[in-house]
Amino acid sequence: MRLPYAPTTPPDESTDTTRIYSRIAARRNPRPLIPLDLTLLHSPPVADGYNSFVGALRTETIVDSGLLELAICRVAVLNQAVYEWNIHAPLAYKAQVSPAVLQDSLALPPWTKPMTTGWEDSGLNVQQRAVLQYTDQMTKLVTVDDEVFSRLGEFGFSEREIVELTATIAGYNCVSRILVALDVGENNARPMKTVGDIVAETSC
Repeated sequence: MRLPYAPTTPPDESTDTTRIYSRIAARRNPRPLIPLDLTLLHSPPVADGYNSFVGALRTETIVDSGLLELAICRVAVLNQAVYEWNIHAPLAYKAQVSPAVLQDSLALPPWTKPMTTGWEDSGLNVQQRAVLQYTDQMTKLVTVDDEVFSRLGEFGFSEREIVELTATIAGYNCVSRILVALDVGENNARPMKTVGDIVAETSC
């Protein structure tokens, strides 16, 4: 990591800092604080805001968890965020995203223009395709084509779900940029886990 990690317990007796540590630890429970937490805790107010925002994305949204994890995995692939992929690909698999679809999220070229080649033989269903194309344009272009956006409504996403999906894609673009810029978890030089490895590890 390009910075030393912050202490795993509050470094001072500041009530605010102690409360922030406690809130983050409560969200992670029963797991310990992770390297990303210990990076952000160099700035406790930023860590607190991140914890609240991402906590809402992960626990208060109504979008199918498999679709959200698929979008997060795609962000990780597009931004070469190894740490993010290695954490969220197993979560996607546990949320019933098939190995074939995970492989598509890993291998398909970015959907940056209509009829990008390479997508013709994918195993994606219509919702998964709509989510990945939306993720691709948000991540690579920022601007989303009307046709790509309209598919979300056509394939059953409510207004609330579109906002939640959009916020999740944007939020994990933020996360991936922190991870890669600071090399959180010391993963930048490592390859992403293969889908086969993920399936084997998750099925144990």
